[in-house]
Formats: sequence, C-alpha cells, structure tokens
Amino acid sequence: MGKFAQRSEEKELMDDLNCSGEELNQTLRELKTINRWLGGNYVTTAGLAKIFKSYPQDSYTVADIGCGGGDMIRVMNNWAKSRGKAVNFIGIDANRNIIDLARVRLFDLTEVTWETQNVFEAEFSIEKVDISTCTLFTHHFTDSELVALLDSLRAKSRLGIVINDLHRHPFAYYSIKWLTRVFSKSKMVRNDACLSVLRSFSRSDWERVLQSALIENFKISWHWAFRWQVTIYFKESSTKIN
Repeated sequence: MGKFAQRSEEKELMDDLNCSGEELNQTLRELKTINRWLGGNYVTTAGLAKIFKSYPQDSYTVADIGCGGGDMIRVMNNWAKSRGKAVNFIGIDANRNIIDLARVRLFDLTEVTWETQNVFEAEFSIEKVDISTCTLFTHHFTDSELVALLDSLRAKSRLGIVINDLHRHPFAYYSIKWLTRVFSKSKMVRNDACLSVLRSFSRSDWERVLQSALIENFKISWHWAFRWQVTIYFKESSTKIN
C-alpha cells in the first residue's frame, strides 16, 4: 500500500490559522463546488437523522466544528427545514478570518451564530450543545490530537457527535489529484486536496482512535464518495440505535 499504509502527519496549507485574503476565498469557493460534485454532504445529514431518531426532542442545538465558510451549515439548515426540524446552529472555527467570511456568506440564516474558538482550549466546552458535527475536519489532526478532540467534544455535546471524513484510498487520492489539477485555480486546494486523503482514515484507524478515547457507543459506516460516517452516542436512548 506504500504511502496509503498509514496516516500522513504532514500539515496542510489551510492549517495556518492566519490564512486569509483572495487565496482563502478562492479555496472556499472551490471546496464548496468539489463537495457538491462528489456528493458527500449527505453523510453528515444522515448522521444527524440517526441521532434525532434516537433522541427525539422538540428542537436541537448543533455546533459545526471547523465550520469553514459555512457550506455544511447551509446544507444542514436546508435539510432540517425540509423535514420540519427546529435546529439552531453554531458555526465554530479557530480561524477568525474564516468566521468573518462565513458570517457574510450566510448572512440570511438568522438561526446561526458564529464563534471563533479553539477546540483544545478549556473555554470551548463551557457552552453545551446537543450535537457536534465535524465534516472534513478530523483528518487535520494526529491520532493523539484526535483523542483530545473527542474528549473536548464529549464534554461539550449532550447527545452525540457526527463525523464525516475521508477514506484513505488510492482511488480517492488519484481522483482528487486529477480533478484539482484540471479544474482548480487555488494553490491551497491543489496542495491540500491530495494531502487530505493521505491524512485521512481507514476503518481500523477509527477503531483505534475511538478505543483510545474510551468511546464505546458508536457506529462506523462507509459511504460514497469514499467517506466514513462515525456516529457517537452519549446517553441511553429509548429508540434502538442502528
């Protein structure tokens, strides 16, 4: 398997919390298009549906961690409204420049609040939410950092966590390499898209990380296009979890 045998720990350009300007704008525009083309956004909404079914409530508070430009919040908001679900969203990112862009891009969504926070700081877990979502976020961290991240999210989330991230696979790597080489105008996208796959996960990676984080009540499932859905439950449910 060569370079696909284990997770890369090479940092992406987007990991620079000070990145800003037109390069960041172009990157966020292209990532929105790529995610729409590849159709992986439903992995997050399907995970939310599982937790909603397990824990019926009149309304929910959902924090999107590493929210970027807010694209996934718009997807989740549209999905929730189409199903008559009352959901308030919090977009959280450690990069203030990205949060400022998200505020502008989603100015029409009044049920969304925005916060610049670092998930590893103590203040992060003070404000509780029902569910935390992470879409294409967790691969930015090493295994040990992921354990700390999951500890932080467990302290913040009453009901559970939904994770949507990439499957480390040669087909996924070479497909995105070709796609971005042909269509991308962003140096950040051309560099980070392939690297994201190398930093992402096999099923055994997720099982190892979850075991290290002492998380027992979870489901891992594979979805097109080369996505893992990890759904974590934090309390007993009156509905069978499946």
